Amino acid sequence: MALARTRRSESGMNYWPGFVDALSTLILSIIFLLSIFVVVQFYLQQEVQGQSSALKKLDAQVGQLSDLLSMEKGSNADLQKQLSGLQATLATTQDTLTSTQATLTATQSDRDKYKGLAAAAAADAAAAQADRDKYKGLSAAAAANAAAAQTDRDKYKALYEGAETATTAAQSKAGELSSQLTGEKDISAKALAEVDTLNQQVAALRTQLAALNSALGISEKKDQDSQQRIADLGQKLNLALAKDVQQLSAYRSDFFGKLRQILGNRPDIRIVGDRFVLQSEIFFDSGSANLKPEGSAELDKVASAVIALEGQIPADIPWVLRVDGHTDVRPVLGQFKSNWDLSAARAIAVVKYLVAKGVQPNRLVAAGFGEFQPIDTGNTEEAYRKNRRIEFKLTER
Repeated sequence: MALARTRRSESGMNYWPGFVDALSTLILSIIFLLSIFVVVQFYLQQEVQGQSSALKKLDAQVGQLSDLLSMEKGSNADLQKQLSGLQATLATTQDTLTSTQATLTATQSDRDKYKGLAAAAAADAAAAQADRDKYKGLSAAAAANAAAAQTDRDKYKALYEGAETATTAAQSKAGELSSQLTGEKDISAKALAEVDTLNQQVAALRTQLAALNSALGISEKKDQDSQQRIADLGQKLNLALAKDVQQLSAYRSDFFGKLRQILGNRPDIRIVGDRFVLQSEIFFDSGSANLKPEGSAELDKVASAVIALEGQIPADIPWVLRVDGHTDVRPVLGQFKSNWDLSAARAIAVVKYLVAKGVQPNRLVAAGFGEFQPIDTGNTEEAYRKNRRIEFKLTER
């Protein structure tokens, strides 16, 4: 009987090792599949975070471009106002022309700055386009990975269905794996939607760049026109000033000739360059700013010559007769605190007397130079006498 049992044992088949091998293979396959999906999910999460950061940067750049466009519009409006002011004031004085040129130079600098910003925006748009292409490729790779994962899931699902003795834990893990696959599909769809949004933003950026380039072109054309107008006005102004200077030089020569003829060839009256020089002793006592009677008589002659000159010089020439007071270097004594005060008081006294004799006040200027513009730098009485003087200069206003 023992022999019979031994023979039955040898002749019967043992299925248990095969079953264990199949179950081990199934478990290893499920673990491998789960590892693949964990890695894929990690990389997809990293890419989605990168896309979110890129979208935030693009939104910030779009806001900056909008601000720059507003600034450019405001700058163009300011430039238009400045040009209007330039056209109104360039016809009056050379100082206004200089100020307007400085304003236009600042506007040119702003235009170059905005042009550089537009170039930077174009570079940012190109970078955004490159990022969009990169994310699009990553999205395609994610879709391919999802498809491969779907294939693997179907394969392992078939193996799972063929294994009737799989444990409850393996079935639970397979359900979780299916849920993860569904989530990965949703993430891929979301990535594609974000790529489409990026495409729309890039198109909007290109439109804004085109508008900025157009505005910059208009501003550059206005700058060129204004520069040309400034050059023309400056040339006309220089020609007019040169003509006025020539005419004034001719009238100055006639005026000095008449003064020389009226006052006579006295040694204490002389012409130095463009000035008619008279010694202070003719008009004032030492340390005083009160006109002497004999000095008033001489100023009567000067007043008659200036009044005659007013009728000869055209009204459009801005001329004035400047009366300059000068002293020597010795300290002043009496009511005046300094030689500067004395020289200014003497010049003002001469101007007031000429006005009382009928000379127009807007054609007279009083200036005091004290001892700081000497003719002779010596320390002799003769040098002191030369430096104490009253000068008449016919010049521009």
